Amino acid sequence: MTVQASTPTQSHEQMSAPPHPFREFWGYFSANKGAVAGLVFISILVFCILFADLIAPYGFSGSNTDIRLTPPVWQEGGSFAHILGTDAIGRDMFSRLIYGTRYSLAIGAMVVALSIIVGTTLGLVAGFARGMVETVILRVMDIILTLPSLLLALVIVAILGSGLYNAVIAVAVVILPHYVRLVRASVITETAKDYVTAARVAGAGRLRLMFREVLPNCLAPLIVQASLGMSTAILDTAALGFLGLGAQPPLPEWGTMLADAREFIGADYWWVVTLPGIAILLTVVAFNLLGDGLRDALDPKLKS
Repeated sequence: MTVQASTPTQSHEQMSAPPHPFREFWGYFSANKGAVAGLVFISILVFCILFADLIAPYGFSGSNTDIRLTPPVWQEGGSFAHILGTDAIGRDMFSRLIYGTRYSLAIGAMVVALSIIVGTTLGLVAGFARGMVETVILRVMDIILTLPSLLLALVIVAILGSGLYNAVIAVAVVILPHYVRLVRASVITETAKDYVTAARVAGAGRLRLMFREVLPNCLAPLIVQASLGMSTAILDTAALGFLGLGAQPPLPEWGTMLADAREFIGADYWWVVTLPGIAILLTVVAFNLLGDGLRDALDPKLKS
């Protein structure tokens, strides 16, 4: 039996082989402990979304006035039947928070998806068309940016009417300029590179340049912005829900839960107000931490 020895050239090629892209990404991402913590928390939320029917001991709308305002299990008068207590009409707080994860994150995802689709299209058009078209798009985005985001969302909802889907549209419009300006800047940077020039020389049309050549190279900053945008979307939709202009009762959206409990602010029934607020806080922080980690892992300048 003979063993073929590896030549120095083969050993050098094996040693200098580039790492797998996912392994390289995870190496940079995992170096940010806050980002890993955010990813773990978001993974728990996704698990709750998928298996809410199995995790929640009760439905989100079932009420029982005989057990209204039952405190959490660790407080005097609490019960293991309702570990986080009940609200003003006897609905289980733990179950409503679990189901509320579905609504709050689904709303945030819809807002971000709508903003990305419209913002990417407008950013590509502005970056390629230039001239008057670019000026008009950017001036409209500047006008949106100059207005306070929550005030603008309130105006849009007042025009369209209160409701879940109108709140989604309002918040999507508010965060739209960030995606338009980001994509436009990326398009201007990419169109100056050699591969775009080569594609033009090869006869590629404008649509192919937009969606086949340039857009894939704009995805990294879009992914980062989408993660950060989720926190803004969740926070703004919760604010609209708190004001009664977003999701309507009995839907257990966290902002709506806060609105239902506003009469207990400063009262002894702290859990009715505090628990939805903590859920919003932790989720927003988690998405911000995740966005920071994605930025560190996907930005070539930070890698170097």
